Amino acid sequence: MPRYEAGNAVRLLKCGDEFFPALEAAIDAAQSEVHLQTYIFARDAIGQRITAALLRAAQRGVAVRALIDDFGSDGFQDSAAAGALRDAGARVLAFRPWRRWRWFTSGRLRRMHRKLAVIDARVAFVGGINIQDDFDDPRSPLGRLDYALQVEGPVLATIHAAACSLWGRVSWSQFKRRWRPSRRLEPITNSRGEVPVAFLQRDHLHHRNAIEETYVEAIASARDEVIVANAYFFPSRRLREALAAAVRRGVRVRLLLQGRAEYWFNHYASRALYADLLRAGVEIHEYTRSHLHAKVAVVDGEWMTVGSSNIEPFSLLLAKEANVVVNHARTATVLHDSLLAEMQTGARPVLREQWESLPLWERVQCRAALRLAHLALTLSMRGAERRFI
Repeated sequence: MPRYEAGNAVRLLKCGDEFFPALEAAIDAAQSEVHLQTYIFARDAIGQRITAALLRAAQRGVAVRALIDDFGSDGFQDSAAAGALRDAGARVLAFRPWRRWRWFTSGRLRRMHRKLAVIDARVAFVGGINIQDDFDDPRSPLGRLDYALQVEGPVLATIHAAACSLWGRVSWSQFKRRWRPSRRLEPITNSRGEVPVAFLQRDHLHHRNAIEETYVEAIASARDEVIVANAYFFPSRRLREALAAAVRRGVRVRLLLQGRAEYWFNHYASRALYADLLRAGVEIHEYTRSHLHAKVAVVDGEWMTVGSSNIEPFSLLLAKEANVVVNHARTATVLHDSLLAEMQTGARPVLREQWESLPLWERVQCRAALRLAHLALTLSMRGAERRFI
């Protein structure tokens, strides 16, 4: 079970329209330290806007530490923006610097996929939103659907420690020394509200299965309803069985999944599992209004999670991820109502009868993608694919 810290204040942020202004304001208010860790740091209008906020912070003496994934951010490490940040005194590191020849190595999928910001060890942002314009796809008139949670309170001790730990390990691996401030910044952990919050991370050390196990436990404890919204949904056999068992107990299980094929491989591998899920009584809704990028869930209108982890093997077995879990009915209701509204206005239900009469060519695509997913897992992590068959 996750370890909850009581006494937190939280704010659910929907999409970049709410997230980026809140993040920018927090960086502009920073007095001592900014940790920003993200999979994608794009060089678009949003990337420029957040870079400008980080520059302002560094120029007034704030210790700015930006850790980006070198594959996801596609050369940001060597960009003019990164150079300007370094010139201002900020420190920028790339997680697992990418080289083309590594495409054929087993470690190419071990990425830092989490999206985390901690400012002055006082306020944190955890979710699925990259530093990237929501409206960067000309094929979609609406921005990506995604969420983040702004958190203040006692759980900052755990979140700040996690951010510092990863920064320290990456800087040590690249420079054989740790980049640390001249004094240790103590997290501000006084009570700020009434919300119990737990911070979860997935890594290769002490938290290998923390996020998946928390999902399974929450679904196993469900009494009335489970809603999961996930961009890349390719759950393990254990998770699929937990969903099916919940339906047998009389729980209504609804999935909000990607209806627009952003990446062929992920989209069709996920759809290969639809038949079994539909036969088990799980309801599937494909989001078509825009691209779905959310990684959230609500159980019984009381428990919720928001984070960076997709429910698929690359997130659950290989990547560094971060989620927050909240056990608070009033907060969970906000996410619950938002997801229901998106299902009603932006999604189409997948009916079992229609799915079973799917054209042959589409069924072949789904099975081929599923086989490729198993092959990729076999090459990346021996034996791991068995959990997902």
